[in-house]
Amino acid sequence: MTTVGTEAQPLRVAIIGSGPSAFYAADHLLKQSDLVIEVDMFDRLPTPFGLVRGGVAPDHQKIKTVTKAFNLVAKNPRFRFFGYVEYGKDLSHADLVEHYHQILYATGAQSDRHMGIPGEDLTNSFPATAFVAWYNGHPDYRHLQFDLSQERVAVVGVGNVAIDVARILCLSHEELARTDIADHALEALSKSNIKEVYLLGRRGPAQAAFTTPEVKELGELEEADVLAIPSEVALDDVSRAALEAGGDKAAQKKVELLQGYAERQPEGKKRRLIFRFLVSPTEVLGDSDGRVAGLRLAKNELYASDAGSIASRPTGESEDLPVGLVFRSVGYRGAPLVDVPFNERWGTFLNEKGRLIDPTSQQPKAGEYTAGWIKRGPSGVIGTNKPDAVETVQCMLEDVAAGQLLSPSHADRESIEKLVQVRQPNYVTFADWQRLDEIEIANGAATGRPRVKFTSIEDMLAAIGKNVTA
Repeated sequence: MTTVGTEAQPLRVAIIGSGPSAFYAADHLLKQSDLVIEVDMFDRLPTPFGLVRGGVAPDHQKIKTVTKAFNLVAKNPRFRFFGYVEYGKDLSHADLVEHYHQILYATGAQSDRHMGIPGEDLTNSFPATAFVAWYNGHPDYRHLQFDLSQERVAVVGVGNVAIDVARILCLSHEELARTDIADHALEALSKSNIKEVYLLGRRGPAQAAFTTPEVKELGELEEADVLAIPSEVALDDVSRAALEAGGDKAAQKKVELLQGYAERQPEGKKRRLIFRFLVSPTEVLGDSDGRVAGLRLAKNELYASDAGSIASRPTGESEDLPVGLVFRSVGYRGAPLVDVPFNERWGTFLNEKGRLIDPTSQQPKAGEYTAGWIKRGPSGVIGTNKPDAVETVQCMLEDVAAGQLLSPSHADRESIEKLVQVRQPNYVTFADWQRLDEIEIANGAATGRPRVKFTSIEDMLAAIGKNVTA
């Protein structure tokens, strides 16, 4: 019997997904000097990089430079990318088990959590993720339309995604035109009638999830005054004690910035971005046509919970905030995949340190793993996925040493490639993606932009000479 992990029989690993956690895992696997490992990465889109392409705000180009490191991973001759190949459609779980010793699922968390309040499904009430995917040119969301004729918008949530949405709504046409925002979004936002954007947090400024740089950046917008309500950004006793005890300088700086915005006087700019804290939406109010007309907000106070965290509870007071458009950004959750154990409550795959757990036996499933947001939930920034992926890969390597692997009947590079060619003849290699990348960058250079994205799969395939009618 050939030893797995040798030149004669490389350890064959399939990675489903091509976002940061997928590439960090591939990188760590391919750096193992005592094992010969081959990695095949699959993504249902023709383009790699997941949320780096589809989630990072278009005016945050520096963050996207992480793809340079991913490009180096892809240069490894033992790495292959199979784009436009969808798990559950073009390839099944049984196919992967037949061709790989290990399978790693890194499919992210692409759907929104609901607020669970009346009126949430009224016209002009949207998940923030849909808006983000739309302005970033994700093929699944390019056809959406948002009513930007409204003057007042509420963004529910105070994480970095909520801040991104609020900022994009407040950027001038000139600011947006310097980015790689999708053309359809650039055109729609250039005609926007929005004058006020509210960011709503149920707890106080010290508990807000967004980062200090994100808050600071808002104070530099060309066409938007950034404001806050003094009483809502004043520190309560519970938060002050927690900050002093924890010595969290970043949180203290964040609070100082928000308090600074509360002291600002409007300069008469085209738009206003207004922070609100200690408020929870209890109902989306509608007009006679079933469209959003406002948000009913419960006013909150903070207290120290029995678990030691700082929680909010309603005071009994409420107010109605007139808005015509609502974006909810109260958390992401993952979507289940066929034949992969899923924790419905948490919106993640059932796992322990990255090893998938069989729900019946509560034991690890041999040779199956997960990494990234679908493993741990939507937390952290892009770099947070690196130690997360390394933790999973360490489990994978331990299982190789212990012989806890799948037993594929076709553990060679050629068999899976032949199968993919039959199932999805238009699959996209990494070299194909690089050609597409070069075209997007060249198209952007012509207009002084980082790139002009292809937003339809048909256009992507046509640009690299694929037979789109196949």
